[in-house]
Amino acid sequence: MFISIPFRAFAQTGSTGSESPARTNAVAAVEAVSPALPAAPTPQQAQNSKAPQTGATGSPAIPGDKGDRVHYDVNGKPIQNPNAPRPDYGQQPQRIMGWIPNYRAVSVGAKPPPTPFKEKFIVGTQNTFDYSAFIFNAVDSEVPYVSKSYPEFGNGMVGYGRYYWHGFVDKGIGNYMTDTIVPTLTRQDSRYYAMGTGHWYLRALYAYTRVLITPNDAGKNTFNYSEIVGKGAAAGLGDLYYPAPYRTWTKTGQRWLVQVSIRDGGFNIFREFWPDVAKHVLHLSAKNQ
Repeated sequence: MFISIPFRAFAQTGSTGSESPARTNAVAAVEAVSPALPAAPTPQQAQNSKAPQTGATGSPAIPGDKGDRVHYDVNGKPIQNPNAPRPDYGQQPQRIMGWIPNYRAVSVGAKPPPTPFKEKFIVGTQNTFDYSAFIFNAVDSEVPYVSKSYPEFGNGMVGYGRYYWHGFVDKGIGNYMTDTIVPTLTRQDSRYYAMGTGHWYLRALYAYTRVLITPNDAGKNTFNYSEIVGKGAAAGLGDLYYPAPYRTWTKTGQRWLVQVSIRDGGFNIFREFWPDVAKHVLHLSAKNQ
């Protein structure tokens, strides 16, 4: 509407160069309702707007980075941000309470580089042959032994021994499949990245769903093939050494479900909240967590 008015006013003035009252009023009306336009950017401003944003350490900005992260250089060496010390929450120890392995956990504020095959193999080996793995398996074998989950294994020390070595092999194959083989083939990062803050139910949901979601080596969240396929392959390989009645799809699926939903999903929740329990309930120092 405002554009057509000055055009007609200009047509009425012709080529005399004089402005009619109608044109003057129309121009004033347009200026009154038009927002002030920003000045054109200078060449330097245009160049800066195209450059990627970087954090205080010079590394590319990370979504959600509030300056409390630890960045790493191309050689994997940590570059501590001097203006933002490492947060005192969500710090994951390598061993919970000094003896429970927690090698796959990544603390809040850390963004480590992708792990090569060698490191993935080391983590799988540590989780399988750590001294605590033998203790956990001894306790874990008590449940099926007492409930007679596999009557074919028998009773007494011989029967318990069969439960023990079946459980140990189950966990060992699962560790290497989940920590080493499948992550290498799919280029995924099977480590657990702690959330550290937020409502407890959101943190619990986040921790539990990490069995379904994990970042790839490029840092993008993807479906967790390492966990689902890795534990599924381990359960399938169990058919080679379990008694014939337990080689069905149902029994194999049960072993897979227990490893994914109870052991790994439950342990993710445990290690997510362990720093809070250690600090606020047990009042442990960072060295004793």
